[in-house]
Amino acid sequence: MNKSMTIVAAAALLLTASCTQKENNEKVNIQKQTVKLESDQMTPEALWAMSRLSSYQASPDGLHIVFQTGYYSVEENASHQVLWMMKADGSEQKQLTTDADNETDAQWLDNETIAFLRGGEVWSMDLEGNARKQLSNSEGSIEGFMFSPDRSKVILLKSIDFNDIIKAKPADLPKTTGRVVTDLMYRHWDHYVETIQHPFVAEVNSQFSIHDSHIDILEGEPFECPMEPFGGMEQLAWSPDSKQIAYTCRKKTGLAYSISTDSDIFLYDVEKKETTNLCKPADYVEPAIEPSKTMLHQTVNAPENLKNLPGYDQNPKFSPDGRYITWLSMARNGYEADRMRLCCHDLQNGEKTFLTESFDSNVDDYCWTPDSKTIYFIGVWHATENLYSTNLQGEVKQITNFQADFGSLQMLNDKQILAEKHSFTEPADLYVVTPSDPNYGVTIAQITEINKDILDQLGKPSVDQRWVKTTDGQQMLYWIIQPPHFDPNKKYPTLLFCEGGPQSPVSQFWSYRWNFFIMASQGYVIIAPNRRGLPGFGQEWLEEISGDWTGQCMNDYLTAIDDACDSLSYVDRDRLAAVGASFGGFSVYYLAGHHDKRFKCFIAHDGAFNLEAMYTETEENWFSNWEYDDAYWNPDQTDRARKTYANSPHRFVDKWDTPILCIHGEKDYRINATQGMSAFNAARMRGIEAELLIFPDENHWVLKPQNGILWQRTYFDWLARWLK
Repeated sequence: MNKSMTIVAAAALLLTASCTQKENNEKVNIQKQTVKLESDQMTPEALWAMSRLSSYQASPDGLHIVFQTGYYSVEENASHQVLWMMKADGSEQKQLTTDADNETDAQWLDNETIAFLRGGEVWSMDLEGNARKQLSNSEGSIEGFMFSPDRSKVILLKSIDFNDIIKAKPADLPKTTGRVVTDLMYRHWDHYVETIQHPFVAEVNSQFSIHDSHIDILEGEPFECPMEPFGGMEQLAWSPDSKQIAYTCRKKTGLAYSISTDSDIFLYDVEKKETTNLCKPADYVEPAIEPSKTMLHQTVNAPENLKNLPGYDQNPKFSPDGRYITWLSMARNGYEADRMRLCCHDLQNGEKTFLTESFDSNVDDYCWTPDSKTIYFIGVWHATENLYSTNLQGEVKQITNFQADFGSLQMLNDKQILAEKHSFTEPADLYVVTPSDPNYGVTIAQITEINKDILDQLGKPSVDQRWVKTTDGQQMLYWIIQPPHFDPNKKYPTLLFCEGGPQSPVSQFWSYRWNFFIMASQGYVIIAPNRRGLPGFGQEWLEEISGDWTGQCMNDYLTAIDDACDSLSYVDRDRLAAVGASFGGFSVYYLAGHHDKRFKCFIAHDGAFNLEAMYTETEENWFSNWEYDDAYWNPDQTDRARKTYANSPHRFVDKWDTPILCIHGEKDYRINATQGMSAFNAARMRGIEAELLIFPDENHWVLKPQNGILWQRTYFDWLARWLK
């Protein structure tokens, strides 16, 4: 190990975790980590000691906020989800969770009572965390819940057995590990699909206790709700009168599911037990599946009318007056990164309108104002996620303009927004935004500082942005992240960050792996380009990457790093590395054969290496269909498809000449681990210095604390070996 990295890995902090062993099942009560740093340098251990804010909700009267925080223990290799209470101004913060059980998904039953999930059951407690009561009795099977506005009913998410794609185990072979698969979509993200979630409705008595009898609103239907792999309660909504439920569902299975992103918003009448599809006409007939290349781009253009919405439709919300229902909508089937627009359906006349057409980017989260006249939303533009508003006429206005990202939002009261905000240098905290302060226009107040004790001990990186002309004459923004105590007279080793997606923004994100704060703290300058294919620069810029993974976007990467070397005196052109994950990992594998000796080393995490193999290996076939434009076996491929396969990174290994670290998780079913193994094997067979970090128990991400620490140490050891 390089000496400088030995010092970094050896200590830099003393970590004390408050843990108590439970009498049964040896649960550990992981609490907030107490950290004392030996220097002001961010380390992997300090990063994993940080608390992580997740869900939050304001009380109906807007006076209190309950929020959820995750604590992580490297020693125990585990985490603990706890609930906190505070007043709306951030004062009187109190932890409500006291034992080792996870308590999550808090929501208000009234101004004095909170419901939450614990051990697969719904519980309630008061503002002090007392008067605890178990409200459900479902043998620990509840995975999510949502009470109706009048508190007379509740939606319960539960998993049911699903054997349409993977056959049930023979009764006489209960211990067999074999699976007989009959169709596609037999696994998703990191698990085999042998259960699916369904929403159930149950009656609630006056004391909030939940009746044992539950009605499956998808009874007999082999479809999931919410949708795999990341959908949650945001994909369902109660009407204000508690008589209807809107829910998101892609009513397809097998091959049809695997090549389609066509999900719809359904309206379920609780009393009549009848369902209406709001995205399709009543006489709509699903087209037959023809497994040929003609099915790849069945719907290229936006729908001619609003009666049939063929793309992703999700996350419905009723207006407070009950007249409208809105949801996020993509125009095209099979295109998972299409622009996410805000669709508004008038329940009185059935008319639909899109409210964010003048905003040429995605709507990522939104909420209605109490008067049902305005919608606040979050969207990315020029590499930041800020707050915007729209009215029912589609007039969009920008509310905030921070060099930061808002991650989610909800109304705190009639006039204020409660939101989560973060940046490259600040992890998530809660803020209150007042959009129309009579004196200041917009004001924002931070009401949590959940990692202040750690952040106060750290030297903070500085962040700049720069615009550069690309090889095709366009203007591109790239971020420059500089180390703490930055000295412009010094030369710094520099990392080119390659973004994943391929259509995810390089906005002001905070990550616990690809974390620019820790990279800069280790003495690196980071160049992070908003290359072709990223949202926030218009739809044309976004879509130039589809079918052209190795064209202009790769030129954009090289433009950014070359401009940094030429224009920034502190960038050491003799100590450059390219790093990235997912599509960023693919980019690294491609650049390894096309960098003209710019870089001294590479790091690729969960990247695609062989696109022909990737086409059939990935579980979401709609992705490959759209991005590659055609199947590799079709003799009359489109020109874009021929270019895609001809430029697959594995075809240029003969030109590799630079050390490379390959990282992959074996439970990654989006980009299979064989891709990373193949890249590593190819490098070693060529005699190139290489390492492989393989995680048998991780998916496309690295989620376990000790694996996370190993990831960071391996990452920085590799960089130090070649750049320091």
